[in-house]
Amino acid sequence: MAKESSNSIKDADTYEALRDQGASKEKAARIANAQANPDMHPSKKGGKAPPYEEWTKDDLYDQAQELDIEGRSDMTKDQLIDALRNH
Repeated sequence: MAKESSNSIKDADTYEALRDQGASKEKAARIANAQANPDMHPSKKGGKAPPYEEWTKDDLYDQAQELDIEGRSDMTKDQLIDALRNH
């Protein structure tokens, strides 16, 4: 069962299923809470941002820094893309 805290999980079943599939706690919580919100549609494609392959390495690095991805300074462009997609 999802641990209760000040940041509550809105859909515990979805959260647990995602964790069982290997999703991080943060990613599972983000998806579970979006799934529980009737105004959000997590299964639909999001914004119109270009794919990471079209980003510059500096832009990828800045995004990785914003998400606090460890080891980003030593990563290649392809490694940054993988890290961002798997965050």
